[in-house]
Amino acid sequence: MALSALMRLPAQLPSTSTSGSTSRCRTGFWTFGRPIAMLVFPLEWFPLNKPSVGDYFHMAYNVITPFLLLKLIERSPRTLPRSITYVSIIIFIMGASIHLVGDSVNHRLLFSGYQHHLSVRENPIIKNLKPETLIDSFELLYYYDEYLGHCMWYIPFFLILFMYFSGCFTASKAERWMPGPALLLVAPSGLYYWYLVTEGQIFILFIFTFFAMLALVLHQKRKRLFLDSNGLFLFSSFTLTLLLVALWVAWLWNDPVLRKKYPGVIYVPEPWAFYTLHVSSRH
Repeated sequence: MALSALMRLPAQLPSTSTSGSTSRCRTGFWTFGRPIAMLVFPLEWFPLNKPSVGDYFHMAYNVITPFLLLKLIERSPRTLPRSITYVSIIIFIMGASIHLVGDSVNHRLLFSGYQHHLSVRENPIIKNLKPETLIDSFELLYYYDEYLGHCMWYIPFFLILFMYFSGCFTASKAERWMPGPALLLVAPSGLYYWYLVTEGQIFILFIFTFFAMLALVLHQKRKRLFLDSNGLFLFSSFTLTLLLVALWVAWLWNDPVLRKKYPGVIYVPEPWAFYTLHVSSRH
């Protein structure tokens, strides 16, 4: 969540963690609000052949977040070359838009009995489709949504966050603390990134970014440069995210169904898979 109140700060002044954290909450609102709104609002208000309220949240996210990322970069003392920045934002928008379409269809399939904790071919509503080539089409949709869309969406996002973080160092002791409101926002910010990491299946990208941030902190410490309030907020959010992911994985470690859905060394179940397996199945 790091982004929009920075626009109100004069360019020559150091940013504050309340500004960065407030903007993160705005982007987090659209991310968290999307699946919640889809479940809360009556289905008859948004027929299955029309966009859901969650889709409109996603559309707002796809417009607002790139704008806030650009403004964030403008306030950062260290930035990527302008051409790379623009290409990153374009790829981000393309990935988020691909995800919007795929996620919209996948979430609408929930109302028809689709189960996220099963693979596409194992789903009861899909495995008996005729002709069988239709199943290939659904697998293609899943690939666009869960793999291609997520890669194009999150790689530029974390790259821009890291570049912003690299400029959040100071030698001034006055800037090395977080005000009270920012401390209160660390928890929702960490929860926001936890949702991105688990639902987006981007743990490798996240942990790589986290350790790159940690290495940068240790490197700058040798130069007697320390994180300012914005850097502390972002690093604290990522640390809390890592803790939440570890607790999430430990809680579901012995779940046989989710283990089958997510084989391999890196086991990070999606919240939606947990929802369809353990929550919606009870109603």
